[in-house]
Amino acid sequence: MVFDGRSSDEALRAFEESSQRAAVRAIALGTFRWFLRLAPAVDRLLSRPDGVPNEIRALLIVSAHQIEYSRNVPQATAHAAVDATRILRQGRASGLVNAVLRRFVAEKATLLGQVDRKLPGRTAHPQWLVKLLETAWPNEHESILTANNEHPPLVLRVDLSRKTRASYLEELAALDIAAHAIEWAPAAIRLEHPVAVAQLPGFADGVVSVQDAGAQLAAKLLDVLPGMRVLDACAAPGGKTAHLLESTPDLDLVAVDLDEDRVALIRQNLERLKRNAQVEIADIREPLASSERLFDRILVDAPCSSTGVIRRHPDIKLLRRASDIAAFTATQEKILRSTFRMLAPGGRLLYCTCSVLPAENEEVVGRLLADEPSARVAAMPPAVALAPGALDRKLGIQLVPGSQAGTDGFYYACVEKTTAVGT
Repeated sequence: MVFDGRSSDEALRAFEESSQRAAVRAIALGTFRWFLRLAPAVDRLLSRPDGVPNEIRALLIVSAHQIEYSRNVPQATAHAAVDATRILRQGRASGLVNAVLRRFVAEKATLLGQVDRKLPGRTAHPQWLVKLLETAWPNEHESILTANNEHPPLVLRVDLSRKTRASYLEELAALDIAAHAIEWAPAAIRLEHPVAVAQLPGFADGVVSVQDAGAQLAAKLLDVLPGMRVLDACAAPGGKTAHLLESTPDLDLVAVDLDEDRVALIRQNLERLKRNAQVEIADIREPLASSERLFDRILVDAPCSSTGVIRRHPDIKLLRRASDIAAFTATQEKILRSTFRMLAPGGRLLYCTCSVLPAENEEVVGRLLADEPSARVAAMPPAVALAPGALDRKLGIQLVPGSQAGTDGFYYACVEKTTAVGT
């Protein structure tokens, strides 16, 4: 459970080598996914929820998840939870845990029915986010909320410079791994059932990578050509960096990120994929040492609220706050303006996020266009030509979870520099 602000990925890292890793991860992510529906129901059974130790309240909510969303026998879950109180050195709470869970089993239809009367509780989303989605997406917000609670597919990107997609599908079929091509994304394959990457043929050798089909649009939209000087400004963990290098030979590519550990991930990915780039640790809000020569193409995959990838990271619903959005937009604007200054006249910048909130997307791009005389909107294909269900916005295009494409939520907008003014 989240009590100290850590992400689920960080918290679950301790179980990477455990034989129970898959089960622990499934239970944890499932609990995060439905926490905001389950916690109010459990709290109704506690006389003083704030007086219950964090570990015990977490245990109750995890157990409620198993009772409501797993095939486990409810009584067995209650017994296991009582045993867990001793492991947590909270044995005195065993009676409370037993009583609350027995009542939850008996009364859960009524308890959850009360929570489900309102959309935030029914969909297990914070009220502030539901309100923003209702405003931004009056016709799509309910399908977005529903999609956020679904289990995400495992989508692969084949390195088409090394293997055809059809031949890789044949390799998967020979291993009884059911999969199909995603027709609108030339390198993308969706597995019918997720498998460990170690089971994927060619993964260790860099023939194939895990990447959502929506994220695979970046390489196409940036429109790089051989020999170009390219900046991937917020590059970690390196998926889009690698796709650019796979798609176009002979790029002079600089990949940058702020955090040393995240930059290490870029290097690891490039090593696995047998690709080369200049990788730097730097704060892209400031001029780069390597930016004395301007860039022909710049990819800005800006840090954001990640509200488009909640189905993959359900803890986002618990970690994010409404006040975070203003902080993200301030950072996004600084990065966008800084990188635009590094763009060569005639060059193209692709701004993208994994957010579905206009404040982080078209509003950020709109302010750049309003303030920079040399910036103008660059041509992009219409949304429907990029992916089924993609939506044209006033500026750029948006993929939303729950659309026909089946992707995560992504925003893309292209800007070009018309003259040398402001460089």
